Amino acid sequence: MKIDLALPALPYIKSALTPIITEETFDYHYGKHHAAYVNNLAALVKDSPLATASVEDIIQVGFKENNAALFNNAAQHWNHSFFWNCLSPNGGKMPNGKIAELIHRDFGSFEKFKEQFSTTAVKLFGSGWAWLAQTDSGNLEILPMKDAHTPLTEGKTPILTLDVWEHAYYIDYRNARLKFVEGFWEIVNWDFANRNLK
Repeated sequence: MKIDLALPALPYIKSALTPIITEETFDYHYGKHHAAYVNNLAALVKDSPLATASVEDIIQVGFKENNAALFNNAAQHWNHSFFWNCLSPNGGKMPNGKIAELIHRDFGSFEKFKEQFSTTAVKLFGSGWAWLAQTDSGNLEILPMKDAHTPLTEGKTPILTLDVWEHAYYIDYRNARLKFVEGFWEIVNWDFANRNLK
């Protein structure tokens, strides 16, 4: 998924995922947190060769050069842009198509996958992301990744993600991360997951 340095439009209206994610949460999570990463990144690359680079390339530069400010803002911009597309008011239900086949092949069943992904998201200490990624060999993996980290720096293809930073759920659920994770399964966008597969 290619994104540019601008804040992308949400793929649905802010009230579309209520009550699982409310409009107020989008006001803060998208309108303030995500927008801040975009603005910070634009300021960091202004008048530099990276000003015309893709966000994916900026992530790699920040990671390789151990430039925390550059990496964190670029990766958080990309992660959030990806995350909004992992959700849909028409989502949930059971996975279909190729993603369903690969989940069954690599995890044994959807139920086992759901339990493993949920446990990974709930138990990730502090802030970060639970990712479903695909390796070069085509296998699916669940990755707990701290802070702004992303499968892109490990040469893996992101398929789905769930943001478990507190700002993703605190307004709606306070500290009950588990309830937020349970709600994710009612709005997960399997069509988007299928489009991301290699």
